[in-house]
Amino acid sequence: MPTFDQLVARVKAELQGFALDQASVSELAAPMGPADTSFMCDGSTVANLSRGMVEIDDELILVKAFDSTSGVVSVMGLGNGRGYQNTTPAAHAVNALVTSSPAFPRARVKDELNNALKALYPSLVVLEAVDFPFNAAQVEYPLPEAATDVWYVTGRWVGPERVSAPMPNWRYNPKALPADFPTGKSIQLFDGVTPGQNVRVVYVRPPVALVAGDDDFTVSGYPERLADLIVWDACKRLLPSMLSARLQQQAVEATERAALVSSRDIATAVQLYGSLYAEGLAQERALQFTEVPNYQTFQGS
Repeated sequence: MPTFDQLVARVKAELQGFALDQASVSELAAPMGPADTSFMCDGSTVANLSRGMVEIDDELILVKAFDSTSGVVSVMGLGNGRGYQNTTPAAHAVNALVTSSPAFPRARVKDELNNALKALYPSLVVLEAVDFPFNAAQVEYPLPEAATDVWYVTGRWVGPERVSAPMPNWRYNPKALPADFPTGKSIQLFDGVTPGQNVRVVYVRPPVALVAGDDDFTVSGYPERLADLIVWDACKRLLPSMLSARLQQQAVEATERAALVSSRDIATAVQLYGSLYAEGLAQERALQFTEVPNYQTFQGS
C-alpha cells in the first residue's frame, strides 16, 4: 500500500520524468537543528548548490553562500531564511538530501495531494458504521461527530434467520441539540425492531488528510485503488505552475525553454491528467454503489 512519501515520489516522477530532469543534489554531513542558521554539506558535492532556494526533506531554505572547502552553507537572513514559502523549520538527520531549486517542492506536492484527496468528497465518500441496541421508548440516537449523512440503516430480526433487514423510515439530523447529543449529530428511527436487537447505521464521513510521510493511503479512509486518482489530480493541479514560470523571462533557462515548450503543450498535459481523473472518478463512483448498496428502494429520510 502506498505511503504519503511514496505518493509524493510518484507525482514528482510523473511531472519530471524518471531521468529527464535531474536536480542538483548534495547531502548533509552533520545533523541540522530547526533553529540552525548554517549547515554542513558533503564537501565533494556542496558545489552542486547555489545561492537561492534549497530543499531538505520537506523544508525550503534560502541559501546565502557556501564554502566549498569546509562544506558549510550559510542561511540567508539567519532565521528568516528557514521555513521559506510557508514550510516548517525542522530538524534534519545526517545524509538527508539537499536539493537545489526543486521544480516541485515536496511541501507543495503534499499540499496538492491532500487537496486532491479532499476534492474526492462528496463524489466518493468514506463509509463507517455504528451499532446500538434498539430501545422501544427512544426515537432519536446519537451519531459520531464525523458523520455528514447516512448511507443506510438495518435492524436485526429475532429468530434463526440471522437477517439484518433495511429499516425504511429514518431521518438524519445534522443539527441535533447539543444538550441531548454532544456531537450535534443524530438519527431518528420511525420504524422499529424487537427491543434489544441490534441496529446498524452506516454513515458517511469525509476523508482524513495524510500528515506523516509514512502514513498509509488507507489512513484517509479510502481503499488503496483510489491512490491513482489523487496522483492524477495532484499532477493536474501542479502543472499550471509551469505556465506562470514560463512567463518569467528573467532567467536564461526560462527564456530558452519558452520557445521550445509552448503553453499549448502544458495545457495538453493538464487535459490529459484531467481526462484520466474524470474517467477514473466515474468508474469508482459507479463501483461504490455496486459494492455498498444503500437500499434506496426500501428507505429514505
